[in-house]
Amino acid sequence: MALPPFSCQLIADVGISLGDEGKGRLIPEIVEELRATPGRVTVVLKVNGGANAGHTAAGVKLNLLPSGVVEREITHLAIGSGVVADPRKILWEATPLEAKGYSVLDRLLIDERTMTSDLTHRLLDLAEEDYRVNVLKEESRGSTGRGISAAYNEETGHWQMYFSDFLAGPNFFARKLAQRADRACRMIQHVYRVSESTWHGFFDRLSEAEKRANAETIASGVFGAEEFDFSRFRGKRPFELDLDCLTSVYWKAGTALRKNVGEVRERVLSELRLGHTVIGEFGQAYWLDKRHGFSPTSSHTFTPEFFESANIPVQPIHTFGVAKAYDTKVGTHTFLTEMEESEPLGVKLKKLEFGTSTGRQRMVGWYDAVEKGDALRYGGFQDLMINKLDALSWSGDWKGSLRVCTAYEAADGRRYAHVPRNEAVRKALRPVFTSYPGWPEDISGVRRFADLPGNARRYVAGMMKGILDVAYAGEPRPAVLPNLRYLGVGPGPSQIVKDLPATEELLRLA
Repeated sequence: MALPPFSCQLIADVGISLGDEGKGRLIPEIVEELRATPGRVTVVLKVNGGANAGHTAAGVKLNLLPSGVVEREITHLAIGSGVVADPRKILWEATPLEAKGYSVLDRLLIDERTMTSDLTHRLLDLAEEDYRVNVLKEESRGSTGRGISAAYNEETGHWQMYFSDFLAGPNFFARKLAQRADRACRMIQHVYRVSESTWHGFFDRLSEAEKRANAETIASGVFGAEEFDFSRFRGKRPFELDLDCLTSVYWKAGTALRKNVGEVRERVLSELRLGHTVIGEFGQAYWLDKRHGFSPTSSHTFTPEFFESANIPVQPIHTFGVAKAYDTKVGTHTFLTEMEESEPLGVKLKKLEFGTSTGRQRMVGWYDAVEKGDALRYGGFQDLMINKLDALSWSGDWKGSLRVCTAYEAADGRRYAHVPRNEAVRKALRPVFTSYPGWPEDISGVRRFADLPGNARRYVAGMMKGILDVAYAGEPRPAVLPNLRYLGVGPGPSQIVKDLPATEELLRLA
């Protein structure tokens, strides 16, 4: 069955849960589908977030760089103005990939208004967590320690620095960085009330984390271990930084990327005029948006941010919602569908689920169609990709039924067809499940929907039905329904089922 055409040249790659959905693997599929057409993909744009947003594409793990890196025919890898980016981190990702044969820096375009982040934001990130836990005695938010929130705070406080600053003279940059460092150190000492020993420990923590994250790069000799040693930035006294060292290192990294800094907005518009396709790759997911999410991060995480980050007029856009066949979360989010510790499927899935950016163990839960249905109702998407269906096949102690959460229920029996915006209300609810029988077959080699076990087909149909029942609860469904376009049955690039039935047929199966 031929796949329906995309509705326009702009495509948004968004998550419809709380991240970790496998958005990175969608990019190669869209590229392949459009490869032989006049509307081939020429730009992949990183829209939001920073080095906290980990994606994996064709086995390559990425944080700041767009997943289009793995597709050699993509001519432009763009980083939009909605991103906060550390120039050193860009080089830490790009240089090893160049050594492996990927062309990165020749294709990379960083918008002039992309905000720079640096060591000061990472220190503020750690200080805020320390304050939350040790002063306020609250639960940690589970920050990645990459400084993303602190960098976005400077945007709203009108203190931001841009990649265009690297196009100016060194004195201009040095003055702005000195002001940034002074504010950060004063906040860490006097607002967050960090102890001297904790301050010194921050540099060791950052060094250990980056040496661990870049172990392969160090082993290959692309960078030496000293590149990831943050202790050199520590000042002679507590709550001071070696400003000369900090300025020198960041100026060197930023100016190494000078030729990559330019006008993303003009590039995007030019490619659209040529009839080409531009994909916007988002970090995080719908429910982590800083304004409407219930576990907010620091950026806007859904389709409208495409236009803000690319700096182009609002126009038709084809939105691709990405999810997994079960749910995962990291951090301290309320997780209504979380599996019990003794659940055999949960034990199995936890062996697979670790954060791409942080390596943290993810929590696992049953598929929440309420969250995803609301992402459709209030966010909108035309196509859907569901990943990791293969992980649900029976194995070991796991031989049970699967659950789809189709509503929430309060203690007094009141049903909620949508996600309450009041977090206090939401925390008090319990999930209402519909059960579907599981299957014993290994489906990782299946490439046709008809070849899936009957119970797997019914479960897929049940996930779609759950989404649509929530999105259009109490009202007629629209004539054109979202389409399940891709179904992932393994981590490999080829492990995707593409001949999926029309949505109306799936609903009949459910």
